[in-house]
This record gives sequence, structure tokens and C-alpha cells, in this order.
Amino acid sequence: MKLYLVPTPVGNLGDMTYRGVEVLRSVDLILAEDTRTSRVLLQHYAIETPLQSYHIFNEHQTVASLVERLKSGINIAVITDAGTPGISDPGFLLVREAVKEGIEVECLPGATAFVPALIDSGLPCDRFVFLGFLPHKKGRQTAISSLADEQRTMIIYESPYRLVKLLEELISVVGEERQVSVSREISKLHAETARGSLAEVLAHFRQKEVKGEIVVILSGKQ
Repeated sequence: MKLYLVPTPVGNLGDMTYRGVEVLRSVDLILAEDTRTSRVLLQHYAIETPLQSYHIFNEHQTVASLVERLKSGINIAVITDAGTPGISDPGFLLVREAVKEGIEVECLPGATAFVPALIDSGLPCDRFVFLGFLPHKKGRQTAISSLADEQRTMIIYESPYRLVKLLEELISVVGEERQVSVSREISKLHAETARGSLAEVLAHFRQKEVKGEIVVILSGKQ
């Protein structure tokens, strides 16, 4: 019995690793965040392993039964729509319970959106803090205000629909001259990284319709 966490491409399907494909073919069951999205990837690599839905709305209810299935001797892999499970995606709860029960867990190395965004930013990457998605409503202003004195480079995930608002909120806290890099559609055909001051990058995205997954890299306080 073993639980695998298998990273999947954040954009280009060619970014899937050979070992990732081998594991997905060999396990007894794949837990997928969105089975419709995952079927595209699995069909591309001729993977016929059974799929089961596993997402933030059902992970609490299903974790106990999944642990029991692992204990019965089967091997299970977890994948998400894109990137590494557990990074702002389902996976943590099942890993925690599997570890408690003495079940072997292995996370394969592979795609994670924030790593290429951080490297592409040109901002210091020797010390950084990953913040994931900030609260949408309750606690959002407190979370943003807490960034003012952070000296490490900050990594924030954001929806394309809230990107302009986030940049405006950051300006109100750290000032418009703070350096930032915004990457979207990483490894896809229309991939883009906009770099500069918060004011410059805000002006850039105000002039266009923003699409795709967004990673914001904000420089720390000097």
C-alpha cells in the first residue's frame, strides 16, 4: 500500500515527467480534483487507471474511507488540475491521515507554478515566503497589511478576476514603487510575465482582459 502525490503540468502537457506517467499507469486508483480536466491528460498519455473525484468540497468526507482502502493494500495516486497536490490544492488532509496510519507516502518531483514564476521574476529567490491565495473577503485586508514589513520575496496566487484589485491593495500598503512580477499562463502558448513597479504592472493589466492562472511575486521590504 502506498499513497503517491503526482504533479501534473501547469500548462504544456509535455511537462509531465516519465515517472509520473509510469506511476499513474501502475496504481489502482487515481484521485483527481476535476475528473473532466484530468481525463484530457490521461487520454494524452494512454493512462486507463480508474478515476475518482477528490476535491476541496468532499475531501473531509472521503479521507477516512480512502485511508481504509489504502490499508486494504491498494496503491492510490493524487493529482490536481495543475501542479503539485497539496500546494493550494487538495492533498494535505489525506497525507496527514496516511502518515498517522503508517502508510507510505511519496510525492514525486515535478511541476509547481510558483517555482518558474519566482525564477522568472528576477527578484531575490534565496529567501521567500509562499502565501498561496489570500482570503477573498474576511481577513483579506489584515492579511495584505501584514505584508508591509516582510523582507523576504513574497509569492501570492490570485484569480485573474481579482488581479487588478490585488495590485491596487498592495500599492495602498507597500507603495507604488515596490517591485513586482506577475506571471500568467505559465508554459502555455500565451504565457506572459510582466515585471516592474507595482504602478507599472498595474497600468499594464488595467489595459487588457486578464486570463489564466496568476502568480504574483512581490519584492520584500528593503
